[in-house]
Amino acid sequence: MENLPRHVGVIMDGNGRWAQLRGLKRIEGHRRGAERAKDIIRASLDLGIEVLTLYAFSIENWQRPEDEVSTLMELLEVYLSRELIDLINEGIRFRVIGNIERLPLQIQHIIRDAEKLTETNSRLTLVLALSYSGRDEIVRAVKKIVKAGLEPEEINDGVFDSFLDTKGLPPVDLIIRTSGEMRISNFLLWQGAYAELYFTETLWPDFTKEEFMLAIQDFQRRERRFGTVLSS
Repeated sequence: MENLPRHVGVIMDGNGRWAQLRGLKRIEGHRRGAERAKDIIRASLDLGIEVLTLYAFSIENWQRPEDEVSTLMELLEVYLSRELIDLINEGIRFRVIGNIERLPLQIQHIIRDAEKLTETNSRLTLVLALSYSGRDEIVRAVKKIVKAGLEPEEINDGVFDSFLDTKGLPPVDLIIRTSGEMRISNFLLWQGAYAELYFTETLWPDFTKEEFMLAIQDFQRRERRFGTVLSS
């Protein structure tokens, strides 16, 4: 249990391919993926991980077929409404990062209610990246800084952090991506500057607690130098 990552980010990729390989509609893969997310949340709680960020819906995903996006929004609304009680009872703090103004109003209301009701919970902070893009987040942060009237000499890493969606959260230590793709796809670009990366061929609906543990153990074996040389 030593040398655990404080903050784990997960790019939950492969839902559609999982369904297509089984002759199912893509939305069935997303439903299975939502259930898998619950398993990984539980595993994070058991391990004592401080923050778990799940990349659920990117800004680029808005370009998918309209019927798929609509169904995804319906699934998201049902999932958030159904799971809220469990989040409260399990001591999980819930947060959303991203350009949520693009989400349906009903989902925006559910998100705000869930964030308010769980803001004092402390066992685990669960962050959903919805309508999210790392570049978009950085651009929005710059606009906030300009609007706040800060002078160039007042801006440093810490100040910039405070204008990001992830304000108050620790940097990402480990980013896991499923489905065999080996890129971070615009996910937590600033926060993950020194994150360790773990890629697996496993499609997200098949990503088990056991493989999650393997990713954590792989992280524990790595030496993190942050650009410096470790002393002998």
